[in-house]
Amino acid sequence: MKSEVRNLKSEGNPKVENRFGDAWTLSPAFGLQASFGLRTSVHGPSRKGFTLLELLLAVLVFSIVLGAIHVVFFSAFRLRNRTAEAIERSLPLQQTLAIVKRDLANLVPPGGPLSGALQSTPTISTSGSLASSMRGQSGPQFYTATGIVDDTAPWSEIRRVSYYLAAPTNDAPGLDLYRSVARNLLPVAQDEVEDQFLMSGVETLAFQYFDGSSWRDVWDSTQVDAATGLTNNLPRAIRLELQLHEQNPTAGIPAPVQLVVPVVVLARTNLGTIASGGGQ
Repeated sequence: MKSEVRNLKSEGNPKVENRFGDAWTLSPAFGLQASFGLRTSVHGPSRKGFTLLELLLAVLVFSIVLGAIHVVFFSAFRLRNRTAEAIERSLPLQQTLAIVKRDLANLVPPGGPLSGALQSTPTISTSGSLASSMRGQSGPQFYTATGIVDDTAPWSEIRRVSYYLAAPTNDAPGLDLYRSVARNLLPVAQDEVEDQFLMSGVETLAFQYFDGSSWRDVWDSTQVDAATGLTNNLPRAIRLELQLHEQNPTAGIPAPVQLVVPVVVLARTNLGTIASGGGQ
């Protein structure tokens, strides 16, 4: 006789269903699916994921972050371009001022065999006066000891230098500043002059001379100095003034660039007086 052990408590229990032999299955109403975080639906359990609204919010936040990064990098890029442009414009000016300062600081006293007189020419030249000429003298001719002595050029260190403005050849705004240099100070036939381009975008060029009490627009070393009664004298200082061209008309006229170079060279030493001795 075969005996069967039956669980009386499980009979009639609605949570226990689908008994197949000795295997027991749990009904969905038992609550295990909810404890494992599974969603139940009429079609069965579903997986977790992002909804369309969540994706749209993520795309919106990402777009705002990208916009902020774009604004920051674009501002940095514009600042970098402006800085590079300012440096590019100021570099020729700094080089020009350094060359002029070196020439004026090494003036040679007039009256020697290789140095002539320091005589000023019309000190201001504008674009209107150079409309029909490619070259206009804008500064005095002076002699300076800035030449380099080498084995290839049979010249001394003294050179004759002048600065002038000329109309630009590439349709650039303003005028071009040139440095005219002559090394052969005792030419036999024709004087050899070398024109060196310095910078562009210059409106006016002016030289002024300090006589010890005031600034003068002209200087002539061949004239007798009222203070010493001697000729071949140099000013106490020379001032260069450059008016640059402003590309933006709404910004107004910029302040002129000024360079003051003291002249420490004297053509003559101080005259000493001889005191007459008394009777012994």
